[in-house]
Amino acid sequence: MSRSASPLQVYPTTALRVVSGANLGDALAWAEDLQHDDIYRLSPLAALRTISVENTARPPFRIGHDTEAGTPENDLHLDCCVTFMSGSGNTTEALVLVETDTDGNAVQVYALPLTEMSPKVDYTLVGISEETALARYAQIACTSFTAGTLITMASGAQKPVEELAAGDRVLTRDDGPQEIRWIGHHTSRASGTFAPILIREGALNNARDLYVSPDHRLFIYQRRDELGAGRSEVLVRARHLVNGDTVVVAPGGFVDYFQMLFDAHQIIYAEGIAAESMLVTSQTQAVLPDALADRLSALIPGHRCTDFSDYEIGEALLSHPDAAALLRKSSGG
Repeated sequence: MSRSASPLQVYPTTALRVVSGANLGDALAWAEDLQHDDIYRLSPLAALRTISVENTARPPFRIGHDTEAGTPENDLHLDCCVTFMSGSGNTTEALVLVETDTDGNAVQVYALPLTEMSPKVDYTLVGISEETALARYAQIACTSFTAGTLITMASGAQKPVEELAAGDRVLTRDDGPQEIRWIGHHTSRASGTFAPILIREGALNNARDLYVSPDHRLFIYQRRDELGAGRSEVLVRARHLVNGDTVVVAPGGFVDYFQMLFDAHQIIYAEGIAAESMLVTSQTQAVLPDALADRLSALIPGHRCTDFSDYEIGEALLSHPDAAALLRKSSGG
């Protein structure tokens, strides 16, 4: 994955077709062509694919070079957020993304499911929103800790993330004590894109169980380069460490996610191990309140300068049957 790019799991919208309603037989499309109460079904042959999205200065976004879906350097437009309801009464959200070529022609439409979708379920379209799409898209990329996570303060004390407030001083790896500028919070169904990753106690030398958002990156100093990363300091995404044992996906119910913003992108300590704070990009800034709008011009360059993305190692190097065990070993001496 290239620097400042986000990996998203998408379906081509041809995998979601109307089985009953005004647009019978049609694939999921952009907002102006959708009809409320149409019933969709996911193809049993549908498979999620990764699309790499670069964090450009402003929308539209751009498809990165290390991508499975789409054409590198084509634009990617965020069209709308759709809400489906199943027969059981559960709601499912998905973002509609439109890829355009260099001439501005639409070449592909994608559905980015925010909760898990099944080919055995009928989904009735009950909501189409162009206004909420950007905020929901931003929440995907926000590095988030779950309620109850203990954060190391400047004093060395441990404090639950939900008890923190702007102005509190947190210990950072590179800049010592730093003030929190903003704390964000949102509640999501713990499913699909928003199902947290559980890193069990001790899996990465963490003091207790640690729950984080799937793309939250953990900072690890390797005393020995067990993975062949070519460097001692590495960032790894939590979801790339899932092994079904010590690191697992933890779906079910709802999850309270908290984001922590500093003047610069920081490495802080959660349950005793190093993890990144929120990085302000063109994608994540949509979750910030209007009161911070006048500070974004100052925050974004600072975050760009302190973006640790060059330290990130890709999924290929973490394809070992138990990458978490190797990283624990390499960081333990």
